Amino acid sequence: MANILGVGIATLDIVNHVAAWPTEDEEVRALAQDVRRGGNVTNTLVVLSQLGHHCRWAGTLADDASSTTIRDDLARYAIDTTPVRQIPGAHAPTSYIALNVQNGSRTIIHYRDLPEYDLDAFRHIDLRQLDWLHAEGRNVAALAMMLKHARRQCPRLPLSVEIEKPREHIEQLFGLADLLIYSRHYALHRLGTAAPAEPEAAAGAFLRHQQQRASRALHVCSWGRHGAYGLAPGGELRHSPAFAPARVIDTIGAGDTFNAGLIHARLAGQGLADSLRNACRLAGEKVGRHGFHGLNSQSIQEQS
Repeated sequence: MANILGVGIATLDIVNHVAAWPTEDEEVRALAQDVRRGGNVTNTLVVLSQLGHHCRWAGTLADDASSTTIRDDLARYAIDTTPVRQIPGAHAPTSYIALNVQNGSRTIIHYRDLPEYDLDAFRHIDLRQLDWLHAEGRNVAALAMMLKHARRQCPRLPLSVEIEKPREHIEQLFGLADLLIYSRHYALHRLGTAAPAEPEAAAGAFLRHQQQRASRALHVCSWGRHGAYGLAPGGELRHSPAFAPARVIDTIGAGDTFNAGLIHARLAGQGLADSLRNACRLAGEKVGRHGFHGLNSQSIQEQS
């Protein structure tokens, strides 16, 4: 299988399972609580590892107990943390999550007090060993330099970037990737009040606009319960429906799982339509379970 490097953050997620989202100033009791490793790119790597790939993570960790929990969980899934930069005296990023057991929705409060990965650390990685490089669209200025460095060092290395949230100057990343994966939240933000009401019309308008900005890239946008849409250079808009489980249990990391499924499909040489379908199937399997354990190729096949 492929050698994959992910660039982004890891967090400690404290998840409180609640019967319903509380109103302001209301006191509620959690039905259950679990503490798990989180972070978009590390979630994606954990799924890719279970799909059979050799994965490495480039990010930062502190030297506190929470960082030890994060590192131990990544080791459980055979994620190579050799490129990690450890920062003494810092604290691991923490996400406080309320998970609504009625519908699986989650509300998140993030706390961040840790410097992010930088170009100097990235330059020490031997990129010639890689088959794919995937990055979170954050820490924009530094990431842009990393992607340019990767393009100079390994011109044929596939580069994918997740664009989840509106961030200052994030558009400078668009021309640096072969695959751009957008969230519905970002797409609707960019469309603004001009967004069509129908999902396909909105996704199509957004993706065609993005293709004008990065004509050589493959553009994909997940759209929640409406599935996902994709646009290849010179191609037509493609769509896959969502594959909902019998019961929605845990939506945390569904988008990260979709990203993993998409990268896995592209590495296998699948076309855009099949890639979207298999990524949606894997994401559907994920929201029907707690966490990410057990997400593998069989998960896709069982839903086929």
